[in-house]
Amino acid sequence: MIFDESTLRKLNQLSLVASRIRKGAIKGERRSSRRGSSVEFADYRNYTPGDDLRRLDWNLYARLERPFIKLFEEEEDLAVYVLLDGSRSMGWGEADENKFDYARKLVAGLGAIAISNGDLLSVGLLQNGRVSAEFGPTRGGAALSRLFNFLEPLQAEGDTDLNTSLRHYAVKPRRPGLLILVSDLLSAEGYEAGLRHLQGRGHEAALVHVLAPNELDPPLAGDLQLVDVESGQTQDVSLDGSLRSRYKAHVQEWLQTTRADCRKHDIHYLDLATSTPWDQALLLEMRRSGIVK
Repeated sequence: MIFDESTLRKLNQLSLVASRIRKGAIKGERRSSRRGSSVEFADYRNYTPGDDLRRLDWNLYARLERPFIKLFEEEEDLAVYVLLDGSRSMGWGEADENKFDYARKLVAGLGAIAISNGDLLSVGLLQNGRVSAEFGPTRGGAALSRLFNFLEPLQAEGDTDLNTSLRHYAVKPRRPGLLILVSDLLSAEGYEAGLRHLQGRGHEAALVHVLAPNELDPPLAGDLQLVDVESGQTQDVSLDGSLRSRYKAHVQEWLQTTRADCRKHDIHYLDLATSTPWDQALLLEMRRSGIVK
């Protein structure tokens, strides 16, 4: 999952959008609205792997034998958390339209944007009501290849319980920042309570809703037995033109309701069909939705 140089150059021109810049740790590409001089000392913090060693206070290190980074006014980074739904339902779709493969590329692209801006990046895989794998927090150019290596072997498996997974992610103390959830939202208990819980911890939230084209408009007809890919439950149906029309209308109503709910709770929302080229989703659709600029 390595982007070509042309795509990386385009991604490097973007930045993730947070309506309120969170107090950061080291100099990033962002500028705070606070007044102050960029060379005015503000505070210290503990060293994190990937930090710019030029910010290390060597005199303090010599005295305390612990590394500390110097912070300056007006220079702030952003904590970015990207959460990937890794449940079995995300494994739906053939070839380039597979939801999980598509979502991994989106996560890789969002991570590349964060890293290029000097943001502090963390990525979490949500499966079976918990966080089954984590990457970061990290920053710096060397983190990009490690991000690709983290994402490459991941697979979609297990059940979906987004609310429990999101609450599980909120247990560990984390610096408030921008949190982006990439999911098909096919969770019986919903996602709203979990995402609200994270917002209550001070995070700004964005939701990227990924569905395959044949979920939006199934190319099926006749007498069928539908099988839930996670629970294994079956349902016999007779699918005709009328039922397909009702299904499509229900899906659109679901998308509109989700969009309205996100707008009400100040969550950036973008619904994507995997037939949309992933690079177009990052470079165009996410800009239109206000997730990146």
